[in-house]
Amino acid sequence: MPNHKILSLENVHVHFPLQKNWKGKAKTVAHALNGIDLEVYAGETLGIVGESGCGKSTLAQVLMGLLSPTRGTVQWQASSRKPNIQIVFQDPQSSLDPRIPVWKVMTEPMFVKGGLSRQALRKLAEDLAVQVGLRAEYLDRYPHEFSGGQRQRIAIARALASNPDVIVLDEPTSALDVSVQAQILNLLKELQKTRKLSYILISHNVSVIKHMSKRIAVMYLGEIVELGSASLVLDKPAHPYTELLLDAVPDLESELTVTSHLDLPELPGNRNLPKGCFFYDRCLYRDEKGCRQPQPLRSLNTEQELRWVRCYKNIHEITN
Repeated sequence: MPNHKILSLENVHVHFPLQKNWKGKAKTVAHALNGIDLEVYAGETLGIVGESGCGKSTLAQVLMGLLSPTRGTVQWQASSRKPNIQIVFQDPQSSLDPRIPVWKVMTEPMFVKGGLSRQALRKLAEDLAVQVGLRAEYLDRYPHEFSGGQRQRIAIARALASNPDVIVLDEPTSALDVSVQAQILNLLKELQKTRKLSYILISHNVSVIKHMSKRIAVMYLGEIVELGSASLVLDKPAHPYTELLLDAVPDLESELTVTSHLDLPELPGNRNLPKGCFFYDRCLYRDEKGCRQPQPLRSLNTEQELRWVRCYKNIHEITN
């Protein structure tokens, strides 16, 4: 069971205006997030998974405070100091300043905050380099002089510089070779253990999510449709969309075939949301009566533990 709760989101909606009338009010909006309820616990890795357009990146911006919810609340729990949250982006090539040496890149957060001398910042960069597996003699080089994996280590060091409580990992390995991905993931695990960090891991890659996460939230069209332990969600999915995602993962030991799950309509647009279950048009188990109504996120008791599912059908009706 995770430790104490450090962050909670309640009924978070984010709408982006697309067209405005002559009074400046939105005529058309994109519904990026549609009622997110979520809790983050100290020391855990919470995986966020879903296809492109489901709202993962918008959720990351809300968590970082870069985007304010249209409605709903994001609340940090009381602690002895103001919680600190940082982010590691998908592409280190574009997220690192190419004009300054990497020791300055690493210590940018503390430089902006102020209060440390140049010597102290340099010493901090050297300490961070050791922690992420870089040589101190490389610190005067510029980001373009490093490999992709090394640049991501620099990005991780920068996120660590301000001693955060939570790090948002936004597709942190998708731009890397498979062998390098494993090194970065193992580094993140070691840092989490030694620094007692909480991670919010956003990824399309189910294998990465499974390797890193204790809990998983599956997102679809701005909603969480399934939330629970990684073992339960991935081994016995309760929502048809989770089942679709897992069916889409290639099995290298068997012949590649296109299943009926994959031969379905694409993700609906988020301008005009479906009236009932958002997944209705793509669901193989839809019920003409029950699934035409909006579906709440219901708790679902199993023999192992509690999880939440946004589906009209019971888990046994879906999987048996």
